[in-house]
Amino acid sequence: MPAQADKLPLAKLKVPAGFNVEVYASGMANARSLAQSDKGTVFVGSRLVDKVYAITNKDGQRAVKVIASGLYRPNGVAFKDGTLYIAELSKISKIEKIDENLDNPPKPTVIYDKLPKDEAHGWKFIGIGPDNKLYVPVGQPGNNVLHDADHGQIRRMNLDGSGAEVYAVGVRNTVGFDWNPDTKQLYFTDNGRDWLSETVPEDELNRVTKAGEDFGAPFCYQGNIIDQELGWGKDCKNYTAPVGLMGPHTAALGMRFYTGSMFPKPYKNAIFVARHGSWNKSQKQGGDVVVVKLNKDGTVKSMEPFLTGFIEDNKYVGRPVDVMLLKDGSMLVSDDWNGAVYRVSYGKQKVAAQ
Repeated sequence: MPAQADKLPLAKLKVPAGFNVEVYASGMANARSLAQSDKGTVFVGSRLVDKVYAITNKDGQRAVKVIASGLYRPNGVAFKDGTLYIAELSKISKIEKIDENLDNPPKPTVIYDKLPKDEAHGWKFIGIGPDNKLYVPVGQPGNNVLHDADHGQIRRMNLDGSGAEVYAVGVRNTVGFDWNPDTKQLYFTDNGRDWLSETVPEDELNRVTKAGEDFGAPFCYQGNIIDQELGWGKDCKNYTAPVGLMGPHTAALGMRFYTGSMFPKPYKNAIFVARHGSWNKSQKQGGDVVVVKLNKDGTVKSMEPFLTGFIEDNKYVGRPVDVMLLKDGSMLVSDDWNGAVYRVSYGKQKVAAQ
């Protein structure tokens, strides 16, 4: 159930000086991945319920609608040329002309149904690349397993679901990716395995420089740790190392390059990453949004806290899942713990936060 508006942890959330955080919309059970239409409608996927939501914004008045229901783990959403794409556990669907039919949307039309049905790491994030192709991950079907050729990867396909191919392998479980606006290379977060220790392996930020790259899982983690169970005879040098580490068991999920103009110049083309937070560490870590700044060669220069306050006394008061830029350069952050979406802006607020 989503938290009531007066129970949201807004007062606990902290951002750097000059930034503001407000509730953009609430009342959406298990709000997860975010996408925006050309007309400004924000679509919100879910993982534990069967719904996809739409947040409309007319004359400053926002409203939440359910535009699809009866779906199975519709976590991933993406938008292109009037069409909303929805990724469920084992298939991808689309709704055409969704903005014109928000009050009476048609049922989604399946375009691809060749995804495995494993529950473990089965929920999908999707995105549309600069090549106008749809990208979708298939996680490992367990914590740390030797899997078949249909798992542990990122696939890409045409927007009609045809021409599917494997784009990257050795991926344990990514629930967020975006393309560098300068190089057009795909960057993705990847969650490290559990039950090795509380401090390793760290979650990864990876970069794909060519199709077919192998990022090591389940044999090598964080670029330098051979898995003690499955890594016998393997060498981490034979796999693509991460460009940055995101902390142990922090559940780094949604990420976006900042291409807007509202935030100060040092944030330009930096990566904002939502860390959902650890579930099995004695001292919880993550539960925040961090900003990752890159070197000129595309590797990580620094990682700094940005939106914090979701953990209080080692307990969650919220859990960020995805980030997304609005057309004005502000940033949305989804919180599946409370069923809400927050907006982070910079500069003097014109109106008080709702």
